[in-house]
Amino acid sequence: MLVANRLRERVSLRTDGGLRSGRDIVIAALLGAEEFGFGTGVLVALGCDMARQCHLNTCPTGIATQRDDLRAKFEGRPEHVINHLFHIADETREHLAALGIATLDDAVGRVDLLEPAGESALDLSFILRESDASLPRRRTWIRNGDAPAPPPPTGVIDNSQRTVGAAFAASESRDYRGSAGQSFGAFIDEGMQLTLEGEAQDYVGKGMGGGVIVIRPFADDASPDPVLAGNTICYGATGGRLFVAGRVGERFCVRNSGATAVVEGAGDHFCEYMTGGVAVALGAVGWNAGAGMTGGVAYLTEWRQLNADSVIARDVPEEDEAELHALVQEHHRRTGSSRAGAMLEDWQVALATFRQVVPVARVQAQAAPEPAAETSVENVPKTAA
Repeated sequence: MLVANRLRERVSLRTDGGLRSGRDIVIAALLGAEEFGFGTGVLVALGCDMARQCHLNTCPTGIATQRDDLRAKFEGRPEHVINHLFHIADETREHLAALGIATLDDAVGRVDLLEPAGESALDLSFILRESDASLPRRRTWIRNGDAPAPPPPTGVIDNSQRTVGAAFAASESRDYRGSAGQSFGAFIDEGMQLTLEGEAQDYVGKGMGGGVIVIRPFADDASPDPVLAGNTICYGATGGRLFVAGRVGERFCVRNSGATAVVEGAGDHFCEYMTGGVAVALGAVGWNAGAGMTGGVAYLTEWRQLNADSVIARDVPEEDEAELHALVQEHHRRTGSSRAGAMLEDWQVALATFRQVVPVARVQAQAAPEPAAETSVENVPKTAA
């Protein structure tokens, strides 16, 4: 349908899910794919034994865990993944050669080289119907990332500018005004700072390892509860600090393992699969907060539902009150948030509205009695004869 409507040359088609061999790649290309995603196979190459307990913080091979004793067992190296993908590439070339095709690009959309396997009960005629061979079967248009573009300077920004910050050098700072595109501040590191007056799309701070991102509303925005950023913010972040003086979308801090983030409200699945770091919401968050959360800590004032299988909410422990107060102060200083300012004016009243959300496993571990010391024969006191 994309070919028939002259849209195929404008887009890239990517497929993933169970791609484990060169044969899988060639079949996917013949069906029209030109980009391929790998997940399980790469994990296995790194040592994953498919224990299927990633969400429990008990990964026996030390991949999906924050426990130091388990992380010490991890033996994977980048060379293992490289070797795995080279083998897949070699097998892909073998299958292409058998079909008489020189490159993988030339294989894209060649459904005429496919036929149903054996006595299939499925009618695959629609999938295997050939498109007009005179029209492009793969992308021919230049994409934003095909030609290197210089980082936008301080000033106006619009949503055509994506992944702003990823190419910045350490210690660079930028101040923007406008509507930023996807992945604003992705992959920034220590010493970098991005300030945005306006709003941003999804994936703010994706994979950030350090630095600071600040988002505040337009100066003339009179909304009492503005939405300033999209979904999946701080996805996979390992460090850094984020301050948003407004609400954000769903899956805030999903898979965050080290960033500190303060927002003024969020959608569903707050802190999903979070393994480390700190997340603070000064306003309401949605349903299923803390699902699969195995590490880190969150501070909430209001929520629709907590995921009781993963987390519990408790009063803010006295020893953690200073941390929360300091984060609200920093949020107010960096963003000028009126909500944070009101809380700081009567902090004891505001503090009473917060609850600390932590993984169930952590609370259980803290409550468990210390194991008794083992007694050996040599340590048993001897009785005089």
